[in-house]
Amino acid sequence: MGALPQSAPSRIRPPPERIPPVSALLVSRLKTAAAAVVLSATAVLPIATAQSAHAAARVDNPYVGAGVYVNPEWSAHAAAEPGGSAISNQPTYVWLDRIAAINGVNGSMGLRAHLNAAVDQAKASGKPTVFQVVIYDLPGRDCAALASNGELGPTEIDRYKSEFIDPIAAILADPAYANLRIATTVELDSLPNLTTNAGGTPTATPACDVMKANGNYVTGVGYALAKLGAIPNVYNYIDAGHHGWLGWDSNLGPVIDQLYQAANASGSTPANVAGFIVNTANYGALKEPNFTIDDTVNGTSVRQSKWVDWNRFVDETSYAKAFRDKAVAKGFDSNIGMLIDTSRNGWGGANRPTGPGPKTTVDAYVDGGRIDRRFQTGNWCNQSGAGLGERPTAAPDAGIDAYVWVKPPGESDGASSAIANDEGKGFDRMCDPTYTGNPRNNNNMSGALPNAPLAGHWFSAQFQELLKNANPPVGGTTTDTTAPSVPTGLAGTATSSSVALTWAASTDNVGVTGYDIYRGGVLVGSSTGTSFTNTGLTASTAYSYTVRAKDAAGNVSAASTALSVTTTSGGTADTTAPSVPTGLAGTATSSSVALTWAASTDNVGVTGYDIYRGGVLVGSSTGTSFTNTGLTASTAYSYTVRAKDAAGNVSAASTALVVTTSSNGGGSTGCAATYKISSDWGAGFNADVTVTNTGTAATKGWKVTWTFPGNQQITNLWNGVVTQSGQSVSVVNQGYNGAIGAGASTSFGFGANYSGANGVPTLTCTAS
Repeated sequence: MGALPQSAPSRIRPPPERIPPVSALLVSRLKTAAAAVVLSATAVLPIATAQSAHAAARVDNPYVGAGVYVNPEWSAHAAAEPGGSAISNQPTYVWLDRIAAINGVNGSMGLRAHLNAAVDQAKASGKPTVFQVVIYDLPGRDCAALASNGELGPTEIDRYKSEFIDPIAAILADPAYANLRIATTVELDSLPNLTTNAGGTPTATPACDVMKANGNYVTGVGYALAKLGAIPNVYNYIDAGHHGWLGWDSNLGPVIDQLYQAANASGSTPANVAGFIVNTANYGALKEPNFTIDDTVNGTSVRQSKWVDWNRFVDETSYAKAFRDKAVAKGFDSNIGMLIDTSRNGWGGANRPTGPGPKTTVDAYVDGGRIDRRFQTGNWCNQSGAGLGERPTAAPDAGIDAYVWVKPPGESDGASSAIANDEGKGFDRMCDPTYTGNPRNNNNMSGALPNAPLAGHWFSAQFQELLKNANPPVGGTTTDTTAPSVPTGLAGTATSSSVALTWAASTDNVGVTGYDIYRGGVLVGSSTGTSFTNTGLTASTAYSYTVRAKDAAGNVSAASTALSVTTTSGGTADTTAPSVPTGLAGTATSSSVALTWAASTDNVGVTGYDIYRGGVLVGSSTGTSFTNTGLTASTAYSYTVRAKDAAGNVSAASTALVVTTSSNGGGSTGCAATYKISSDWGAGFNADVTVTNTGTAATKGWKVTWTFPGNQQITNLWNGVVTQSGQSVSVVNQGYNGAIGAGASTSFGFGANYSGANGVPTLTCTAS
């Protein structure tokens, strides 16, 4: 039985169009997690009706409190490798990558055999069990690569439905499996490819253009979501790329639009989506501990380094959380969770940096400190130097349902040279270690291991590479005797009955796994992050705290400098105002504006928000959203938000957001545009413009116009075509983002220079 403590065939990740982004929303969701959770160990019937009477109650996070199925076929492969028995009990996904796999190929287990084994494992463990399966056989699959092309041609959508999805759904709906929690990963790469590799982008391929034009990716994903989502104990997670592919604003927003379109296609609704999965079969670091996206070197932003390349994210954790928040804002359920594939992103071994790089140049700083040791984030095939990442874990972080191993370690991403086969798999030069690259990886070496077999076939050399470089290390492969550094910067704030502590992160030669918190020399709790709240204290009493860092090998740092904190008396006045609300955004109809923003923080607690229009209070909210109604069509409105607490303290106003209502009152066509300055450095700035379809029919195209109130001059613009004459600006859609579904949105952004004041213009949006 695979243990998941609480706290496959190949696929590819082509890198994105390199366009500087302008903003990213980072608001996390905290999901309930127990102190420890074990995750572990396989007649066609009608789908929902036969099962509904027997199915276990649906839960918010299927991984919490559950075991997870250990695939006995992968486990046997792993155990047969030298040192492999140390991880052979880990849960991995079952891959259904062709029609024949449903019943088993060449003597391997089929879907029903795996499900029967999962039922046996659940009985042995005495707890709910998650069964993980990849659904991966779309028509025209993997249109931007060759290593994992599929068996179905671009137009064979009917075969996909009747020969692939329908039989899978019928098996999963068997009442014999009703007590399993079935987590699906639905169709890797497909929908992101339509954004980055089709429609006139620099990285477009003819095959992706075909799939974008015929709509079968959207149709197929929608059909899979609808059929599988009708089964009560199925939890669908859609592929959401990775930070090195979609982390640019010009990619992230359009991809979420595409996912939302698919979630509403073929009879599906967003209710069929339990969440999203990132980094599937990829190598992006879970967290980069030695630098952040906000760091600068000699005045140069980390974003300008060759490695980051203007990306908004440097690791998968920050990307996953931002993706989730943007998806919820788009219209997906607020309870969705994220999965992160950590099967190959450990990047341990001798090449793992132990601290930040030198601050001589921004490239030296990033390259010297980054955990991810690839030549470029676009490299996806059998990477040399890669290691196993975090072991599968339930609810490890806010908004993250689980760390999972989707791609079974030891299964090849693709062949190093052309190999004849009957599996529909081609030869991709990105799997050739001698290949010097292409525009999708900025013409870097591929970094692939030599002598690799076909995608999905066992590759012993890759397994040994992952085992050797694992981080956290695999037992018996590494002896770590180095303790983490001593935590610094311990600080605390108190109420009458609690103390909230924070501290700076420690460093370690392998990796810090957590912190122990002591009060008066007695252990009072532990944390995997850099904060902890000690409750149940006595008012007007002084308490002394220290913190120690620890790693996976059991090494513990010396204690931090002691911090004395005195709890308040019951009547102590609160004079601290909440933090200023950030991330204010809005969408408009002809008569209303719907606003959202990021939550503020407070030393005691935020109780609500006041919303101002043109400086006049128009309403209040206890949450982070508000809709202002009764407005006039084709009119610009300026909004700010202030946070308040129970003591009556009020924050400063947020940055103003100007939203223009649409012109047609929600008729067949219409649009509204919002303008937001995302960064301003005095002589220049970046701005985001969101275009929302306020009509009842899809647009064919759109146009946004405005007149700058100052001397702003646009220097570069992405996701649109700009014309500027003096201060008058006109932006029309590109070929790939003119069609916007009713209620859906797209966006463009730009950089500009200016002097003097940087006033916000009034936008007018027209749709055709």
